[in-house]
Amino acid sequence: MNNNNRAAPAVSQIETFGVEQIPDHARDATPTDLFRLVFGGANTFSTAVLGSFPVLFGLSFQAGALAVVLGVLVGAIILAPMGLFGPLNGTNNAVSSGAHFGVHGRIVGSFLSLLTAIAFFSLSVWSSGDALVGGAKRLVGLPETNVSLGVTYGLFAVLVLAVCIYGFRFMLWVNRVAVWSASALFLLGLAAFAPGFDSHYAGSVAHGQEGFWAAFIGAALVAMSNPISFGAFLGDWSRYIPRHTPRVRILGAVLLAQLATLLPSLFGLCTATIVATQAPDYITANNYVGGLLAVSPGWFFLPVCLIAVIGGMSTGTTALYGTGLDMSSVFPRLLSRVQATLLIGILSIAFIFIGRFAANLVQSVSTFAVLIITCTTPWMVIMLIGLIKRRGWYCPDDLQVFTRGERGGRYWFQHGWNWRGLGAWIPSAALGLCFVNLPGQFVGPLGNLAGGVDISLLVTLGFSALVYLALLSLFPEPAAVYGPPRPIPSPQPAQPHAA
Repeated sequence: MNNNNRAAPAVSQIETFGVEQIPDHARDATPTDLFRLVFGGANTFSTAVLGSFPVLFGLSFQAGALAVVLGVLVGAIILAPMGLFGPLNGTNNAVSSGAHFGVHGRIVGSFLSLLTAIAFFSLSVWSSGDALVGGAKRLVGLPETNVSLGVTYGLFAVLVLAVCIYGFRFMLWVNRVAVWSASALFLLGLAAFAPGFDSHYAGSVAHGQEGFWAAFIGAALVAMSNPISFGAFLGDWSRYIPRHTPRVRILGAVLLAQLATLLPSLFGLCTATIVATQAPDYITANNYVGGLLAVSPGWFFLPVCLIAVIGGMSTGTTALYGTGLDMSSVFPRLLSRVQATLLIGILSIAFIFIGRFAANLVQSVSTFAVLIITCTTPWMVIMLIGLIKRRGWYCPDDLQVFTRGERGGRYWFQHGWNWRGLGAWIPSAALGLCFVNLPGQFVGPLGNLAGGVDISLLVTLGFSALVYLALLSLFPEPAAVYGPPRPIPSPQPAQPHAA
């Protein structure tokens, strides 16, 4: 019987696969599906908020647009190869990282994805919930109280959790709808705000003035953090793509998806300049969503609500799905994928309510998300250098040793730990945190060495690459991790020349 001809599971069928290698007959996703998931997960108000940061930092529209485009482009180039691990190994990126960190050391990736998911899931629910309630207040007079906000947060969170429990195909269906509908609404928004937009908005920090480069680099790094945040999750979705799919198509899908996020990013930038001109108190208070609602034409309140609902669903599912998947692999004998997703979802919902109403952690979680990205970047660099050094060869079966509760295999190294990868990641993440400079939020002990410019990502990128390459050179890895030796072609006998 040919398993490749099996029908794909229905959207309403709960996904049964965990992090074990996806069999070939079940790999029916395409690079286009990967594009939808990556773009859909970022085509939201959360990305628009990130796009408003250049204005919050005092940049002009032109300088802000250049910073956003530069940040997204550089981040997309770093992110794109992370989509290759899923088709190669049929599992998520945290499990794939065992090839470079050891089958036990892969818990570094699991831990980073857990923190990233909770932070971005919370930010997504908060920003979408605030926008929905604010839009409903202006549209139908709904009172903006803790009760209305709490009910909205709860509905968002439960809907997202339900989609994640059903799994990959349901999430893909949601994002198929979200990509086109949210894009149309953002384009409608650009038309709605066009009369009040001034492309010559000057900002408060002009080129040549003190603080310009700090603001410019800071805005670019904020934009860059958005694609970087997907690094731990790409394998969750690309593992359903057939292993022999041309790599250029996968790289292209990720690059195009991130470039497409310039739509919500530039929407945020353009509308932030309008808020800064017409309602500057909101910019002073760092309240972009409130300012957007204050300057919106009345007919755009309904589209604001729709963007909030669609965006909250797509971003929340892409953040939460992978963490439930990965936690089931960390505790394979205790939790299935559904059980792990349910557990992480409940904990995240509790965090959303406690963080919003009891501890007022909204601003703190935004800072926390930046710190997580600083630690995730060197992990991605090590993965990408390892991919190149291994020439794209992996043994998917040996990557599952930890999941099966076994020992040994190519990636066992020292009792399941590869100190080359860990030895590069630990100091690089620590050094990056030292250079973080978020005024009023978090400034590392070395954060002011560059004149107030946050160069944390640049430092951790370069340092992790240098240290990891040095460790690989000084302490070569076992030959087995590079795959079977390539056969040496036999010399061909000389052919007589024709007379």
